[in-house]
Amino acid sequence: MRLTLLLAMASKMKLPHDYRFGMSRPSTLAAQKRNPPGKKRSKVFVEPITDKEWKYFRGDIVQILNGKDNGKQGKVTQVVRARNWVVVEGLNTHYRYVGRSDDYRGTYVASEAPLLTRHVSLVDPTDRQPTEVEWRYSEEGERVRVSTRTGRIIPKPLFQRRDGIIPEQWKDGPKDTSLEDALEKTYTPSLKTFQEEIMEKMGIVETRRHRKSYWY
Repeated sequence: MRLTLLLAMASKMKLPHDYRFGMSRPSTLAAQKRNPPGKKRSKVFVEPITDKEWKYFRGDIVQILNGKDNGKQGKVTQVVRARNWVVVEGLNTHYRYVGRSDDYRGTYVASEAPLLTRHVSLVDPTDRQPTEVEWRYSEEGERVRVSTRTGRIIPKPLFQRRDGIIPEQWKDGPKDTSLEDALEKTYTPSLKTFQEEIMEKMGIVETRRHRKSYWY
């Protein structure tokens, strides 16, 4: 079975109406343990937010509006648009055991739980206070986020890869391949076989000819 077909089947996976979403994908073992067969749970309704109205991105500084970390500020490390979730670094944490077995009690670690977007607010970089924002267009025609309280633009954070690297801020090291070397064309296509190319470079001339053969 082709990989594209498997991915298509996974994307069309039908989940129970009372399925409780978590930070793990539905096809993983962690999600299956969270939703065992026969377990009934109340459904959590989430009003979807369109891509045009979405205002939170990885790297934003937000402030939590309620809960045990009310008033604390942190950086958004993960965004789950399907559930209106944002994960703030070091805040709204809960502790759990990882790697527990019969002989080992596991490692007690802290992990950040997701927060709904209505429970956080963007921080205005001018005064470091939470504010509501709305999308507007600048004089150059660029779509920007603007604070409704101060009218200042809240720039979007630079694109950050999953490994934490920001391409615009990356500096090549001594062992990194430069862009010019990577794009340099060093191979010339040829219809000759590998053996024929070697013979040509070594100056070997093949005078022998294959005997004629007939397939019928």
